[in-house]
Amino acid sequence: MGGLISGSRTLSAKALADRSARAASGLASLGLGQGDLVALYLRNDLAFFEASGAAGLLGAYPTPVNWHYTPDEAAYLFENSGAKAIVIHADLIDPIREALPPGVPVLVVATPPEIAEAYGVDPAAVPEGFIDWSAWLEGFAPLAPSGAEAPGTIIYTSGTTGRPKGVRRAPPTPEQAALTGAVIGRAFGFVGHGDPQDIVTVVTGPMYHSAPNAYGLASARLGATVILEPRFDPEELLQLIEKHRVTHLHMVPIMFHRLLKLPDEVKARYDLSSLRFVVHAAAPCPPPIKRAMIAWWGPVINEYYGSTEVSAVTFCTSEDWLTHPGTVGRPWPEADVRVIDADGNTLPPGEIGEVVARIRGISDFTYHGDDQKRRDSEKAGLIAPGDVGYFDRDGFLYLCDRAKDMIISGGVNIYPAEIEAELLKMPGVADCAVFGIPDEEFGEAICAVVQPSPDADLTEAGVKAYLRQHVSGFKVPRRVELAADLPREDSGKIFKRKLREPFWAGLERRI
Repeated sequence: MGGLISGSRTLSAKALADRSARAASGLASLGLGQGDLVALYLRNDLAFFEASGAAGLLGAYPTPVNWHYTPDEAAYLFENSGAKAIVIHADLIDPIREALPPGVPVLVVATPPEIAEAYGVDPAAVPEGFIDWSAWLEGFAPLAPSGAEAPGTIIYTSGTTGRPKGVRRAPPTPEQAALTGAVIGRAFGFVGHGDPQDIVTVVTGPMYHSAPNAYGLASARLGATVILEPRFDPEELLQLIEKHRVTHLHMVPIMFHRLLKLPDEVKARYDLSSLRFVVHAAAPCPPPIKRAMIAWWGPVINEYYGSTEVSAVTFCTSEDWLTHPGTVGRPWPEADVRVIDADGNTLPPGEIGEVVARIRGISDFTYHGDDQKRRDSEKAGLIAPGDVGYFDRDGFLYLCDRAKDMIISGGVNIYPAEIEAELLKMPGVADCAVFGIPDEEFGEAICAVVQPSPDADLTEAGVKAYLRQHVSGFKVPRRVELAADLPREDSGKIFKRKLREPFWAGLERRI
């Protein structure tokens, strides 16, 4: 069938193309053109696809904004991006009204019922004095396509360790666009798993994040049927899979956690036999969780590793993972992926170092407005996404930690991910975060914040005693805190920065 589905609303592929072309004419009338930016302060909605398509037709960049931002964070992104227009949901205006830059056109999308219900807000009409996105674009004739390749989306990295940075790619040549399409087509399961126009998928994550954005837009471009889930709900996803005979999904591990927590009778209630290809990325998946998902859904679970800067550079099937538990896969033929030491030397299998990577032949990127940061990200001629890992002798890559998360205590390198992996095996632990806090003697000490499972009776002493049985003594956290919840993005990434900052407040150093 093709097209978009959001609640009871549908938009055919033909209607989407028409509305995007009309919106492109409208944006051009506001003075936008090639290389300009359009900020999308939107939840997952039909208008997100319309505005993204419109920007691409102009050679402009759609720039999604995390709508959880505070006014200060939103103001930073609007200013840093230099957005020449803003498309925003009606109910999101008031919280950031003071951050809207003077003189920049603001185009408002009425908040539809399914989104209002998902977030517990009232359906909101376009306020007086603002431009109604839907009515506005209908007033323009469709813009004729130029034939040029769209430059893609500028994604601002999540900012878990600092201010977000906008990843801006140069407009691709036709050859570069074809190569990028081939790589993400394999990563997303569009190749080798049936006719793309027979694909039915659900966008489960927020489209201000890189992977859901690329996945949702690419699915629509291919002619797939794309169902928008306003907010991830585990049982609702199972309902959608059964109702629409969903074939493909892109997910993150926190969604697996929540699905597996459903009662067995709920999990058994739905027919999931239509699923052909499920892929996950963006955050580490604990081995017990992945093994349980493969046991439930079958060998349709796949994984890739990459980043906004380098794209998807490795891939792993269920079979790969079961024979190499914990791996994130082997590099694509087009990918150059290495593990290097501090001097840039390539390390042999089994030795831990920093992961650097690049897809050969795709268009290069910079950080919007900060070419120096782009130069700083390059190591050994490749790009460093910030991960630490190693290759095994079969060529499979394993990740140990984030380079910036590494704790140096008394001159010893400690990788929090190793401690977190053991904590997640402890009965009663739902989730956790391990990070460094200041210590006068050792420079840094280990702190663990643990989220107990419902009804679990955890104590600081009990957590430490458990870890002493599973990790070396110097890896046992000096401090353990229990928290009912952990701050996280919708993508599942934990905001360690928000946990760390109170400990480092007032100190000039951060390590």
